[in-house]
Amino acid sequence: MAATIKDIAKKTGLGLATISSYLNGGNVREQNRIKIEEAIKELHYEVNEVARGLKTNRTKLIGIIIPELNNIFCAEIITEVEDILRGYGYATMICDCRTDVSREIEAVEFLKKRRVDGVIVMPSGNTGKHFEKLIRNHIPVVLLDRSLSDIHCDCVLVENRSGARQAVEKLIGAGHKKIGIITGPKEIYTAKERLAGYMEALREAGLPVEEELIACNEYTIKAGMKSLQILAEKNPDMSAVFVANYELTMGVVIEANELGMNIPEQLSVIGFDNVEFAKACVPKLDIVTQPVKEIAKEAAKLMLERLEAYSDMEDRAVVKLETGFVEGKSVNRR
Repeated sequence: MAATIKDIAKKTGLGLATISSYLNGGNVREQNRIKIEEAIKELHYEVNEVARGLKTNRTKLIGIIIPELNNIFCAEIITEVEDILRGYGYATMICDCRTDVSREIEAVEFLKKRRVDGVIVMPSGNTGKHFEKLIRNHIPVVLLDRSLSDIHCDCVLVENRSGARQAVEKLIGAGHKKIGIITGPKEIYTAKERLAGYMEALREAGLPVEEELIACNEYTIKAGMKSLQILAEKNPDMSAVFVANYELTMGVVIEANELGMNIPEQLSVIGFDNVEFAKACVPKLDIVTQPVKEIAKEAAKLMLERLEAYSDMEDRAVVKLETGFVEGKSVNRR
């Protein structure tokens, strides 16, 4: 028969309240902590998480909703967030919504029914109305990478606009005037911000913003391939391209090889994310990088703070992190 909290009390001579406080993360005297831990080890006591959850109204579960599980950026963030939350006694429940808002709505319902304590989400669409039911039920929501104007909750963002602007400025500084951009759907926050940074850099340099040099597509390898093919056909004088996403960057490199376009002799390229992939390319790619560990750390920190004192933190917290840049050999001076 499994040991109970009463068995620990009998073994240690301590009151049930003291033992319960220890098991629920409360402070107890050092000598009592040692007694309890020795008794737990000797009795092979295991906490009944289901029963504790019913009593405390906490499940120690955090839901994570992402657009694509096979997206390396998403996967890296999940890994980091899980490691941090595990250190505080939380487990995670991951929902991959395949960049489908209807699946995202289903995931919200699923996690709500599983009584998660909080939800960390990288939104797939441009609305957050379906997250309101979580917030109304005092389930904190933290947005990752994308901001939604119709929902009031915490979010962790990257300075996408300035990162894109700096990348395009590098191309302009190398003498390029016909610079294309391949980015994501215009309604997605990250794509919108990166496109804005591209436009700002051109305008500040006195260069025209030409629609035929802009390709907005899904964040996929195939979309990157197709986008480069279209831009190259429409703009035979295009000498450089900024690719504002990792999957799109992979697609561009593949398609450039297919088209026989030498990088950087015929086409200078600045990509986005994944240092390992950039190093594997020949030549090594110049890329904009995102601070994945810092994004995960800030998201976990906000979530833990909300769980500690949700009612005392009514203001929306917005954390913005700077992008980085890794030099390669994929930009040619004209």
